[in-house]
Amino acid sequence: MTTTTGLPVEFNLGATSAPAFTNGLAAYTRAVNALPLLSVEQEQALALRFRRHGDLDAARQLVLANLRYVVKVARGFSGYGLPQADLIQEGNIGLMKAVKHFDPARNVRLLSFAVHWIRAEIYDFVLRNWRIVKVATTKAQRKLFFNLRKTRQHIGWMTEGESGQLAEQLDVPLKTVREMEARLGYQDVPFDAHEEDDEDGHVSPAGYLQDMRYNPEVVYGETAKEATHADQLRVALAGLDERSRDIIQRRWLNAKKATLHDLARKYRVSAERVRQIEQKALAQMKHLLAPAG
Repeated sequence: MTTTTGLPVEFNLGATSAPAFTNGLAAYTRAVNALPLLSVEQEQALALRFRRHGDLDAARQLVLANLRYVVKVARGFSGYGLPQADLIQEGNIGLMKAVKHFDPARNVRLLSFAVHWIRAEIYDFVLRNWRIVKVATTKAQRKLFFNLRKTRQHIGWMTEGESGQLAEQLDVPLKTVREMEARLGYQDVPFDAHEEDDEDGHVSPAGYLQDMRYNPEVVYGETAKEATHADQLRVALAGLDERSRDIIQRRWLNAKKATLHDLARKYRVSAERVRQIEQKALAQMKHLLAPAG
């Protein structure tokens, strides 16, 4: 579970200190850029407080001081057609995970450690949402996906030599490069047709499927099933005494349902007695309607 800034609730940043997207991306960017930076000594002290004592306020300060860098990393993924705010939120989650695993004893800045976590979360988000049909599933394919898309932005479709060079650099078969390049060239097709589609335009996949709603076999089966249920209900009602049958009819089968008190006045008994008669009748009907065997 995350907050409005995409930060896990476990850190409890607090609405007053954590910038939100309520006023737009530009306002959020200005807000995170205005947050104070930490010196090396301050960062080390906060990291030690969190690692040794589980001080969530220290973790909050570490996160807030580095939110601006998440925005910078997220901008590098702006060419995938996904909302920048969503990319930043995913990057914020990566930053949170980095703070959780950061070891100040290694004598490196948190940002150097966190950038890999930030990118990893954004990578996964892009791959989950860029296409309905996943274009990359293995680790090698994901690496190829991002490198190939970056390359095509500069040179378009690659020659055989360029494909071979990329395959060698990433240590993947040439066939895999060609397959991924073809996947990137596919166009997403909506399953359901748009209202503006006509006979001369694009036909969606749904247009090729048989409409089974009016299939004679299906219609007959549903009609026969309803008739069987109706016959069984009539038999079950016929097995009740007149008063019980009237109570079930008026309580369950009529369009306008009677209340227990309505029936109590009619039969000059208490509402509780009507309820008991109703429950006994329903149990008897359930026994009669139960399949044999």
